[in-house]
Amino acid sequence: MLRLDRPSDIWFKPALSVVVAVALPNLLLLALGRLDLAVYTMAGSLCALYAHNRPYAARARVLAWVVLGMTGGLAVALVAASLTDSAVVLVTVGALLAAAQKVLCDATRLGPPANVILAFISSASLFLPQTLGQVPGHVALALGAGAWAWLVCMAPGLLRPHGPERRATAHALTLAAAYAEQTRSDAHTHSHPRTSAAAAVHAAWRTVMSAHGDTTRRALERLLIRAEVALAAPADSDPARLRAWARDLRGTAPLPRPDDHLDDDELTGAEAERAVGRAPLRRRLGSLAPIAVRTALGCALAGYASLALGVGRPYWALVTAASLYQANVTLTWNRAVQRVVGNLAGVLVFAALVPLTRVHQVALVLVCLALNFGAEALISRNYWLGSVCVTPMALLITEFAQYQDSGRLITERVVDTLVGAAVGFVAAIAVTNRRAGDRLGHALTAVEEARDRAARLLAAPHPAPAALEQARRSLAAALVDLRATAEAAAGEWWQRALPEERVVTAEQSAHRTLAATVRRQGLHLAPTHARAEDVRR
Repeated sequence: MLRLDRPSDIWFKPALSVVVAVALPNLLLLALGRLDLAVYTMAGSLCALYAHNRPYAARARVLAWVVLGMTGGLAVALVAASLTDSAVVLVTVGALLAAAQKVLCDATRLGPPANVILAFISSASLFLPQTLGQVPGHVALALGAGAWAWLVCMAPGLLRPHGPERRATAHALTLAAAYAEQTRSDAHTHSHPRTSAAAAVHAAWRTVMSAHGDTTRRALERLLIRAEVALAAPADSDPARLRAWARDLRGTAPLPRPDDHLDDDELTGAEAERAVGRAPLRRRLGSLAPIAVRTALGCALAGYASLALGVGRPYWALVTAASLYQANVTLTWNRAVQRVVGNLAGVLVFAALVPLTRVHQVALVLVCLALNFGAEALISRNYWLGSVCVTPMALLITEFAQYQDSGRLITERVVDTLVGAAVGFVAAIAVTNRRAGDRLGHALTAVEEARDRAARLLAAPHPAPAALEQARRSLAAALVDLRATAEAAAGEWWQRALPEERVVTAEQSAHRTLAATVRRQGLHLAPTHARAEDVRR
């Protein structure tokens, strides 16, 4: 749970973006002598953490929705704060907001930091002294800072307009090359490298499909097909060539052009998948009902417990609970441990930094900027490590209006962390996710049907190239979904027995069919042809 991983390939992008997005509003407010208003501009500035893995056209839309969602949650919280002084009512409102934010972020696959930042802003705002007349001005500050964050995140597109999709494709090629190389050196290769590579390829397809520019998109699609070939038939691939393409993509060199006979007609398989789209939002929201109940119940109970203990900032317990909930109970437990370890280390960092930040408000602003950068630089290595920077930053934000009793802040933060983690995890156990097994059954059926379609095409004497490519892409995507669904279901408790043998059989059969499809299409590098026994299997 606490092991450090390699940092994200693009860790520096959210780290630099959030520093620039936070710095300008904070320094302006500091110059005006109104640093107390920074708690409102932070709501908009922190939107700069989102959507860095998306093509710029898609990023513009997603960031706009994030800014609107952030300011909408802020507005609800501020209105509630202005209408009532009841802490119980405010905690209830915060729990409902946290549940809505969690479900919407999961349903739309917003990506990190997902609902955590949204819940932090809305929950903290519930306990800010507020009058109804002040709400429009404070919301306007958040919107203005959000607009600045939008510009900051879109600015790199002027220099590298296709940077995100190139990086995503390069990452997929690198992992596919590593899998192919490992398979050649070890006949008993574990499934994890293949699962990671398949997930990266699938994510790259989603990124490329949302990109603009037909010429660039088609060139990247050809490279992704080569990555899929390496997964389906690793013995027929060339890892060195895959890595060379990945290196070219990460720089500013022209797009690599795979030397194969894949024509534009065969790429209509990807076009067909793009046209199908995703499941309706209502269906995706419905499947997340247990997660919504977990979040609402856990956040509410954590806040109530904090109030019962006499803590003055129950929103810290609420946010701790909101940050725990992952795809299943096992991952939620991991996150609970990471959150506690990171927060306890973070309060020690806060204690060390307090004397420095009280020298002058300029020092307070600069230290918060450094912590913003450090959080994004470290959090992709492990959540707890990023929390070591996030915790002191959240504590220092409370000093923007006036200096606080640091001893009391540390005590309350430690208590709220322990209460939020304990109560939040108990709620995760109490609210079982029985739908995980149903989703696994649907994913299994989808793989088996996709495999049957591909096998029928392979059995035909002259299948249409576009149909064969579409069948291969659909089967590969269904396999990724099955593996993710199976892992999520395996981490849940108190549910009926999972069809583990059927999952293994379906995956093995589908992988053989994918290999046969690749050879039938002639996408492999070696002069191998589809074998009849592969098709029959």
